[in-house]
Amino acid sequence: MKNILTTIACFLVACCVRGQAVESFALSEVRLLESPFLRAQETDAKYILSLNEDRLLAPFLKDAGLTPLAPNYGNWESQGLDGHIAGHYLSAVAQLYAATGDTVFRDRLEYMLGWLEKCQDRNGNGYVGGIPDGKALWAAIAAGKVSAIWSRWAPWYDLHKLYSGLADAWLLTGNEQARRIFIRLADWCEGLVSGLSDAQMQQMLGNEHGGMNEVFANLSVITGDKKYLALARRFSHQAILMPLERGVDSLTGLHANTQIPKVTGFMRIGMISGDSKLGAGRRGSFGRR
Repeated sequence: MKNILTTIACFLVACCVRGQAVESFALSEVRLLESPFLRAQETDAKYILSLNEDRLLAPFLKDAGLTPLAPNYGNWESQGLDGHIAGHYLSAVAQLYAATGDTVFRDRLEYMLGWLEKCQDRNGNGYVGGIPDGKALWAAIAAGKVSAIWSRWAPWYDLHKLYSGLADAWLLTGNEQARRIFIRLADWCEGLVSGLSDAQMQQMLGNEHGGMNEVFANLSVITGDKKYLALARRFSHQAILMPLERGVDSLTGLHANTQIPKVTGFMRIGMISGDSKLGAGRRGSFGRR
């Protein structure tokens, strides 16, 4: 195992030195043989299959005014981050289906997406989420009362997990329902913040929001629609970005898990737009099928 990893590392370094592009294989193009990697995949699959999808979906049904089929999971899933695990779960089942071809993961993915779209249709405006009393929160935000974001734990962080899960479901498995839900949810977001000033956006982004900028930057590449790149810029937290642009380290004492997704998003915007201040480079192949 050590020799394999060393060989891979040497190959990657050599490519970088020569300026050669390194492209990854799609998950569907790789199957693991007996190895620690396969055992890790099997352990992950066992855990994922132990989860009750109706419990993961409960926050979304509640918010859409539908009767849940099972109670929420406990802890964070019942304490303000309701629904965030569902996004991780979508990513996991999409990855496992792509990596194994086992239809049990496809079936689970389709079950989740079916109910999420029912909730989205019930809401009627493109929104779907599990944040407690989410409708009141987003109405306040749309009206310019951005301080309302602090009345919940981390609403945009919560939604970021769902956006990421939907993107994985779409790109890794080609699921058109995931694409539909994802784009409708993105358009809902664009409409929600369209009336906010830049100052209001930045005030709101003081609350943890995951990699919302990266989500929309990637969506701009997938769809070819530049409005999502503009939305990505709006979701870029200037309190973190501006010192970095000046070469100033202002990160000491900040929660790393909160800041890293923002910076990944800055870089992604730079790669797509060619903005050297944000990290211009190759456009990359995200979303290429």
